[in-house]
Amino acid sequence: METNKKVIDDLKGLVNIVNDGKEGYLSASDTTESLELRDLFLRFASQRVGFANELKNHIILHGGSSENEEGGILGALHRTWIDIKEALSSKEDAAILGAIETGEKAAIEKYDKVLEDYATHADHIALLQAQRTGILEALKEIETYHLHLER
Repeated sequence: METNKKVIDDLKGLVNIVNDGKEGYLSASDTTESLELRDLFLRFASQRVGFANELKNHIILHGGSSENEEGGILGALHRTWIDIKEALSSKEDAAILGAIETGEKAAIEKYDKVLEDYATHADHIALLQAQRTGILEALKEIETYHLHLER
């Protein structure tokens, strides 16, 4: 039973992370004046909604409740999203992209920590790896846009 609690807690932590990402992307899409970036941010926000739903299904499979619809307030990650809000207030796309990069790197770190415990998460390890890859691909795309803006 202890393993199930750990699985549920880890998955809820990831739900918080992807919900934070969704909120960050939605805020960024409302702030940027670039239609191209707005579309990109909305695509990644939608991706995060899908990730959260997949994780919630696994929480239920393990006997947990998946009621949390809010992002987590978890120390460093919370500070990351505060940085994004500050970048959003500047309305500078480069600042927004830089802050999102930081948030995505924090999300990847959280996934890596959960993925280290392969035995506990064996029944959904492929899902977690696929979501981590999705976040990494989003990060790479954000970094590419950021590089082009700084030139």
